[in-house]
Amino acid sequence: MAWHLQHPHSICVTLIALDGMIKLLLLPVWLIQLCTQAKSFKNNPVIGNQMLNRCGLHVLRMVLAHGIMRLRFEMLGRNIDKKLKQAFLKDGFIAIPNVLSAEQYNNIKNEVASVNAEVRECKQGDTLTHRILLNETVQKQLPTISAMLSSDSYLSLHKFASGKNTRPVSYIQTIKNHFSDGAADPQKNLHSDTFHPTMKSWYFLDNCDSDNGPFTYVPGSHRLTLARMKWEYEKSVFICNDGDKYSSNGSFRATEKDLKAMGLGGPISLAVPANTLVIANTHGFHRRGDANKRSMRTEIWSMSRSNPFNPLPGFDQPAFAKLQNSALGWYREYCDRKAAKRGAKSSWHVVESRNTLDDVDAVTMEKEAA
Repeated sequence: MAWHLQHPHSICVTLIALDGMIKLLLLPVWLIQLCTQAKSFKNNPVIGNQMLNRCGLHVLRMVLAHGIMRLRFEMLGRNIDKKLKQAFLKDGFIAIPNVLSAEQYNNIKNEVASVNAEVRECKQGDTLTHRILLNETVQKQLPTISAMLSSDSYLSLHKFASGKNTRPVSYIQTIKNHFSDGAADPQKNLHSDTFHPTMKSWYFLDNCDSDNGPFTYVPGSHRLTLARMKWEYEKSVFICNDGDKYSSNGSFRATEKDLKAMGLGGPISLAVPANTLVIANTHGFHRRGDANKRSMRTEIWSMSRSNPFNPLPGFDQPAFAKLQNSALGWYREYCDRKAAKRGAKSSWHVVESRNTLDDVDAVTMEKEAA
């Protein structure tokens, strides 16, 4: 009887000891991650340690990362148009209209409409996002898109903006506003992707306006000012008690009050015509724009992120780009299998087709008629 009474206590002691051993074994990994792009305060208890952040750990990582990335920008920006370079470094984004000829633009529209490839969907609030990874196999169907992605002008701008001398990962992406029941889209809250400079770009195939939610950015919010560092310091100290899962994962959310505290102006909506390329440093505060109605916009979306503590920008090796795309495919398949074991779908799951706005509205009308 005495053994049975003590047994639960013994189990607790054993579990506590086991948890301590696991943390001790993982400590070297967590420490190594300090010198990488790891950003989660939740998943890395060293990055998320309140005492260390009171001592300035988060801000120190930011300062070092921004200094190294600025060096990489200079290394890769020698042949960039001076006005574009200055605008990107000053404002954090550039918007280039009429990137391609009318013929090339129309060819890309036709290629996107007819492409036969795996489509993955992610639901965030009331927004659906569809993506097709533009790997080597898919690009064989899309000669005009492939030519754009591999052109010197496209690559040089993206390499400069990312501080990385490798090709970005690119997708055909469609944003579907108000296509699903749910709360507000969390990507429509102002946020910074991570603690260091990163790059995302949008080559818009549709006109962007208040109907379909234009990309929105706070000019100059990518710069590491004293006011920004003070705000980041305060966030890093209290982030684990913040309750915001996106911020605790390292993507800090900001309010209008926060922008004023950092001496920043308000966000601007980039209502741009089709055939415009927008490239942004997504360390700056940005969001998807609000859409007035159920609507869609499609773009060629690219992103590039690397270890900001590495002073070398890397080498452009097509074989590496191929491997990178393959790794992404394998990872998505792994997530599918993992979710299937729980009887669920992965966050980015395969869908059978890319239904259009007309298709969805037709289904809605049929249901209402019934």
